[in-house]
This record gives sequence, C-alpha cells and structure tokens, in this order.
Amino acid sequence: MRAVVLDTNALLMPFEAKLNLDLELRRLLGECRVVVPGPMVGELKKCGAKHSKAAIALARKYEILPTKSSGDDAIIELARELDAYVVTNDKELRARLRAQRIPLVYLRSGTHVILED
Repeated sequence: MRAVVLDTNALLMPFEAKLNLDLELRRLLGECRVVVPGPMVGELKKCGAKHSKAAIALARKYEILPTKSSGDDAIIELARELDAYVVTNDKELRARLRAQRIPLVYLRSGTHVILED
C-alpha cells in the first residue's frame, strides 16, 4: 500500500476548497496510508488560519509520525523514508519535490486534486 504525506496546506484544503480529501486520494491512488509529519501539527497550532482547529482534528485522524527535520524538510524526509506521494499546494515545496522526483498530488482549479508522478 502506497503512503501519502500531507503538509499543512493539504490539511487545510478540505475546509478551504470544500472537498473530501480521503475520497479524492482514494480516487487517484486506491487504498493508501495517509501520514502527517509531527511538525505539521505544530505549524497548524501557530498559523492562526481560519480552519486550523478543524485541520488539527483532521490530522489526528491520520498517523502522525515524528521527524528529525521541520517544515518542508520534514515532509521530504518522510516522503523519502516511506517512498510516498506528497499532497501540497505550496509552490516552493512542489518545485523541490519535482527536483527530487518525489510524486505529488495537488489541488487544481480549486475543485479537484491531480496526481503528478
């Protein structure tokens, strides 16, 4: 079963774009293991986004894994360790993932997620 790593904005996506992330991931990848780097929960607590409390509750629904790194480095660390996809809309992170050939999933047109291998 393939793993999927969620970053902070991926955890906010269901509330901001009003989409069912689990359903979208299943549509694209079939059954998958969804994980959240521990530092992402801390980022959500500090970010003050409108939906941060809901996003924290969503994160707790998934497997939260500790990392040695923080921020985007934590996401890349887990993606490499688990040979996982990364769900993000962060342009800088997407560029780093592409450069390292890590497959990604992101929101397109604010309505659906697409897969980029």
